Amino acid sequence: QVQLAESGGGLVQAGDSLRLSCAASERTFSPYAMGWFRQAPGKDREVVAVINWRGGQTFSISSVKGRFSISRDIAKNTVYLQMNSLKPEDTAVYYCAGKLHGGSWSDNDYWGQGTQVTVSS
Repeated sequence: QVQLAESGGGLVQAGDSLRLSCAASERTFSPYAMGWFRQAPGKDREVVAVINWRGGQTFSISSVKGRFSISRDIAKNTVYLQMNSLKPEDTAVYYCAGKLHGGSWSDNDYWGQGTQVTVSS
């Protein structure tokens, strides 16, 4: 069973940067796509950014465009989320996820345990 492990969260001030990493436990893991999601207290989980694993095409939500970027290192089976110009509203638990096929994301995909990002004003 593939496991995803996030790292890189923490407490920062508004305007600071963080880079989240997510490594897959199995080197044979070859997803269709990897993504970063977040869930703030009292809110639903939302997608932040997604990357097609082979082609490298990316998608990100409008609220993070120009500030966050998703990338991957296929050799390391790792996906990253570079977060710049952080704002208090970015505070959330950030999860990485991977899926083997196209279509909507679901709980049946692979999910990490999450890493807390807290941005103080």
